[in-house]
Amino acid sequence: MSSPAALARLLAGRRICLLTGAGISTESGIPDYRGPETARRARNPVRFAQFVGDPAWRRRYWARACAGWPALRDAQPNPAHAAAARLEAAGLLTGLITQNVDRLHSKAGSADVIELHGALADVRCLGCGARSDRDALQARLHALNPGWSGTRPAEIAPDGDAELDQTEGFVPADCEACGGALKPDVVFFGENVPRWRVDAAFAALRAADALLVVGSSLTVFSGFRFVKKAAEWGSPVGILNLGPSRGDPLAALRVDARAAEALPEVAHLLGAG
Repeated sequence: MSSPAALARLLAGRRICLLTGAGISTESGIPDYRGPETARRARNPVRFAQFVGDPAWRRRYWARACAGWPALRDAQPNPAHAAAARLEAAGLLTGLITQNVDRLHSKAGSADVIELHGALADVRCLGCGARSDRDALQARLHALNPGWSGTRPAEIAPDGDAELDQTEGFVPADCEACGGALKPDVVFFGENVPRWRVDAAFAALRAADALLVVGSSLTVFSGFRFVKKAAEWGSPVGILNLGPSRGDPLAALRVDARAAEALPEVAHLLGAG
């Protein structure tokens, strides 16, 4: 198995496009979908068609999100996020593409972040398209559900929601502008990534000489396509992930390690702090 030093040698002297997944945020307390701990968690995330078409699924989502939001909102960047910010500050990145919806890269100081799947901090109305702030919505949810048991602390889940068995009786909030249904401005399972985000991500990849993937199993095609394209263009792909990934056969080099431990070392060896 390769080392962080070998990964730094692969990337040295090259412009890097950085792609990150849930594994970069696990040491900030946000669980991933397909990491070593996944097997013990039975996940049944809401799908886009369910959320749009069934009020019961919207109630389930917002009840769980109400319980989980404080932990995600208060999560802090870890050394891997800080290392990514230093790589950008050193002028080594053409862009940072993240599959994460936690906004921890921005908290760490990264400026050029392409949030492929959106961010839970933003809310959008499915009716009129009005956008609002998630914290403001949280206050409305508490006002609509005084004393609701689900507001007690619960185990946070990968979507930023929480593991709750009972969501009956929870009252979701509607859009203040038109009364329409509200949705977090993130890409749900079964929903397409907006074209402009995909285009921005490919532009960052096209400007790079190498792709570095950190903390992603690449199981979802929305991330894997960038590995496929980099390989097609002849750009070397380095993967830093705890456990195997779908992109391993296309990688020039793979490091099996925790992002918070290995990425700071790679950044240091590349001259970024």
